[in-house]
Amino acid sequence: MRIAVLALQGAFIEHEQMLERLGAECFEVRQLADWEQEKDGLVIPGGESTTQLRLLKDLGLLEPVRDYINGGGAVFGTCAGLIQLAKKVRGEDFARISTMDIEVCRNAYGRQLGSFFTEAEMEGIGKVPMTFIRAPYIEQVHGDAKALAVVDGRIVAARQGRQLVTAFHPELCDDTRVHEYFLHDVVGK
Repeated sequence: MRIAVLALQGAFIEHEQMLERLGAECFEVRQLADWEQEKDGLVIPGGESTTQLRLLKDLGLLEPVRDYINGGGAVFGTCAGLIQLAKKVRGEDFARISTMDIEVCRNAYGRQLGSFFTEAEMEGIGKVPMTFIRAPYIEQVHGDAKALAVVDGRIVAARQGRQLVTAFHPELCDDTRVHEYFLHDVVGK
């Protein structure tokens, strides 16, 4: 299985290491030529969502990535990646990748000092460790999107078809089950 990892900014190396531990082959997407390689799925990591969006546009990657997902390509977005995939972001009236029927609140947990760790149930996996760093949360899911995990009354993981998002960073712990779920249940479908 070959997974593209958006490597413009953010915590992409940790995703690559986790996926490679599970036997996937990864390659980094830094420009359009990288994107044009064969792939079975895409990871959009955490980082700074505004910077990611600017780079996606400047490098000519925004439309090809959107077309890939709209065409049924598998994608996993964490934190900023979740924001990129949301069709609606509170307080913003511009589009990002915008392929998933979710409405999100950016930086919902405040500054870096507001970061925290917890464990909670995630549908299809069980209780998983969750590291939140200036994380967003999902205010609402619409259409075919479905909430997979809730922490303190807020949706922190969701899925819509071959799109998976988490507000937390599963790549920052030793537990591989969220990435396994992506490879087997999202990419493998």
